Amino acid sequence: MKKRIFDICCVIPSLILLMPLFALIALWIKLDSRGPVLFLQTRIGQFGKPFKIMKFRTMHMNTEGPKLTIGYDSRITKCGHFLRKYKLDELPQLLNVLKGEMSVVGPRPEVPEYVELYPPGIKEYVLSVPVGITDFASIEFRNESEILATSQQPEMDYVEKILPLKLAYHQQYVRDQSIYLDIRLIFRTLGRILFSVN
Repeated sequence: MKKRIFDICCVIPSLILLMPLFALIALWIKLDSRGPVLFLQTRIGQFGKPFKIMKFRTMHMNTEGPKLTIGYDSRITKCGHFLRKYKLDELPQLLNVLKGEMSVVGPRPEVPEYVELYPPGIKEYVLSVPVGITDFASIEFRNESEILATSQQPEMDYVEKILPLKLAYHQQYVRDQSIYLDIRLIFRTLGRILFSVN
């Protein structure tokens, strides 16, 4: 209950303050390429419940390819590269938080295909808390697409090397979770975005 109250207290003021930015981003997306402003994708939330995560659309419509975006992916629009670089494409997830599908801080939700690869005991443990916009793994793997761009087999490397590390971070969060930790991770996330952009 405390976490939900904390989320609401964070999200409502943020949405009010960010409405002009939301409008500008929406206009930029519409001017830059054809298609909707928002991109919806099925992710797995708390207790294994699927939901539609919301992001600003950063890819051209009707493009095929791997679920992972790697390096300077040609499917990404011009404005999409900027939005992804500064994590602005994630802002609509504040609405997911408002709806109760996510928290501000919690294990990042994965697509169903990758959640199926979680070891059973770890899967239940990680999904015992609300999934979030940011967490330890989001901060440490902020430039994940650039890391995978150097790989000869990016999807295999993601599953075999990065995903286990993310799960370890998720377990750390579940074990140590608190409002104080959430506040620390929010400020670490903002600091990484504002001052450590590559």
